Amino acid sequence: MAARAALLLLLLMAAAAPGPAQGSQGDREPLYRECLSRCERQNCSGAALRHFRARQPLYMGLTGWTCRDECQYECMWLTVRLYQQGGHRVPQFHGKWPFSRFLFVQEPASALASLLNGLASLVMLLRYRAAVPPAAPTYPTCTAFAWVSLNAWFWSTVFHTRDTALTEKLDYFCASAVILHSVYLCCVRTLGLQRPALISIFRAFLLLFLAGHISYLSLVRFDYGYNLVANAAAGMLTVAWWLRWCLRQGRRLPHVWKCAAAVLLLQALALLELLDFPPLGWVLDAHALWHIGTIPLNVLFYSFLMDDSLYLLRANSDLFKVD
Repeated sequence: MAARAALLLLLLMAAAAPGPAQGSQGDREPLYRECLSRCERQNCSGAALRHFRARQPLYMGLTGWTCRDECQYECMWLTVRLYQQGGHRVPQFHGKWPFSRFLFVQEPASALASLLNGLASLVMLLRYRAAVPPAAPTYPTCTAFAWVSLNAWFWSTVFHTRDTALTEKLDYFCASAVILHSVYLCCVRTLGLQRPALISIFRAFLLLFLAGHISYLSLVRFDYGYNLVANAAAGMLTVAWWLRWCLRQGRRLPHVWKCAAAVLLLQALALLELLDFPPLGWVLDAHALWHIGTIPLNVLFYSFLMDDSLYLLRANSDLFKVD
């Protein structure tokens, strides 16, 4: 418990650290820079700023939209229109494609999909707890995985609603925590039920790795490439590990097809991230499609965890009866 508390404190401190400066073709465009400078001079100081704040909707102010943010948003669309008129490809701005804002929500499709993923995880967690007694061997690990996942989907929703240095870090760090907990869950199910000492060592290693990962990204350099490679490597390890186990257990445990299908479909959906295109209707991009696709996979994987936990519970009960 102390290690987890320390890790949570580190995550919060790291997320509060200053973020990296981001630059893309759109925000390097002289037209954009000139528009932004003019907008800020005219609207973001003195009486003009007071007027902006007086007419700004309450929900925009409460979610942290500033005068500079509004100038960036307006100048972004001015630049996009001129690029389109010139027949040029739409550029990115500050590391992102242009999105049409809905109320205060910066990326409506991704935010909604993240919310639905979180709701799916919550519903399946409640179903799991209702169906599986706490005496099941994997009950603590599965419920912990569900809570870690819920936390990650919450911050994903927040990040896609309002992209700031803080929400970006919390989204990235919590996603890494889910991936590493997936590795841990796989290890517990495939190796750890008969080797509790091995599991304790592996859990400590994963916690140290996550702490080092967060520390490096926060205190040394927020390296997007390194973060992608680290998460992808952990994800591929989990997929290979689960699939090997599923192939070995497929005939004996009929419910493992759900696990194999979930991890294979998850990898297939991950290919959507390679399709980097401007948002359809300025709302739906490849990342949103990836989040939409993972909603039913949450249900499928939790269904596997439920079936498997009940199987292990029955197996333990039969073992005790034999003894």
